Amino acid sequence: MRTPRILAILLSTLLAATTVATASATPSHHDHHHGHHRTDPSLLTTGLSGGAGSTIGPDGALYVTEPEAGEVSRIDRRTGAASVSVSGLPVQQPDTPGGAVDVAFRGHTAYVLVTLADEQVSGLYRVGRDGTARPVADIGAWSIAHPPKTDYFVPIGVQYAMEPYRKGFLVTDGHHNRVLYVTPDGSITQVRAFGNVVPTGLETVGRTVLVAQAGPVPHLPRDGRVVAFTPWRHGVHQVASGGRLLVDVEKGRGGLYALAQGHFTPGSAEGSPADPDTGQVMKVGRHGILRAVATGLDQPTSFEIVGRTAYVVTLDGEVWKVSLSHGHHGR
Repeated sequence: MRTPRILAILLSTLLAATTVATASATPSHHDHHHGHHRTDPSLLTTGLSGGAGSTIGPDGALYVTEPEAGEVSRIDRRTGAASVSVSGLPVQQPDTPGGAVDVAFRGHTAYVLVTLADEQVSGLYRVGRDGTARPVADIGAWSIAHPPKTDYFVPIGVQYAMEPYRKGFLVTDGHHNRVLYVTPDGSITQVRAFGNVVPTGLETVGRTVLVAQAGPVPHLPRDGRVVAFTPWRHGVHQVASGGRLLVDVEKGRGGLYALAQGHFTPGSAEGSPADPDTGQVMKVGRHGILRAVATGLDQPTSFEIVGRTAYVVTLDGEVWKVSLSHGHHGR
């Protein structure tokens, strides 16, 4: 099994990338012990019209999609003040996980991922200088023309997250169980197909792509995995496992982190969120085991890490801060 080797390479890459940045703030030997520390999340922002995807913009602020309003808001990471930066996107249809589900930047230009948009385009939208957005890639239409090999009942798919890669974006489809490569000129190709694993959040380390997998219903911990692959090359390698309904993965100082939405009640409909207040920020530990850093999060959907702080977005439109300052974390 190659998992330990892949994990070691990824973690060494992450550590090397942050050595210079952390050299002046190296903790004392008292911080490096084998105990597990927990940290209590603190509320940064509330009152958003739902919460889904997020990113750190070129100005250093946090940008969060609000599916219920069809907007993207800019969040000041110091004060928590929110202001609308993108409007006029397709709004979330009742009882669906659709609408504006993620946001990312190429340079100073923002792009928004929209799914389950009913009669409007489900796909990639480019944001203009005036804060309005127009579709540039119709992922829904492409998905209908190129159905997956796994079972499905939503022909246009249910896209979840996107990540800048090369000249375009990688996009996960949690329903069609695959990762697509989408460019701003409208080109769409499939770069990786999975079995029924429900791919969700994305991260990149160089050319390597990390994918969080929620796993099939009922989203058991053994099925909550982080895997790694290189687009247009063979092979997928497991990096970590042990999270309940994983929805995101992020690199951070000193390691790799994942976001678990939490416990899923058996019998709930496919696509339903986890139970309230069971979400966790988790860190990849030895042998690829996920250990909790913070618990009690209410249906988190995505997170971003800046320095030693994680910014967690929740389904009900809140943003929480989680300190990652300890040497070792767990629950």
